[in-house]
Amino acid sequence: MAKRSRVGGRPGQRRPMQRTSGRPAAVKPARPEGSVTRDEEARAAELEAAILAEEKSAEAIRRGRSQERRPIEGAIYSSTPLAVRAAEEYGYVRRDVRRIILVGGSLLGVLAILDVLINVANLI
Repeated sequence: MAKRSRVGGRPGQRRPMQRTSGRPAAVKPARPEGSVTRDEEARAAELEAAILAEEKSAEAIRRGRSQERRPIEGAIYSSTPLAVRAAEEYGYVRRDVRRIILVGGSLLGVLAILDVLINVANLI
């Protein structure tokens, strides 16, 4: 059987506060619950109209983009040869591959220097 303690909870928890005074009487609102003033109705109508306008503009943009993205089958997009277009479009790939090779090579160089310092020269 576990021992009982005078502390009213588990370790790390606070005891409930002792309240001696009662709660003050609730103040009745000037208007009944659920009613809305005319100013609040007007503000809600403005917000709703703004939201609907944003939704319509977003939908129009979405429709415009979807129509632009549909390629026409059999259409020729430009008179330049495919090799020229590929060279222009995939230039960023060439740059990225060069950067990857440069970073990878420099990391291999650092590893080679550390290998020489640790295993060959016994400095570290």
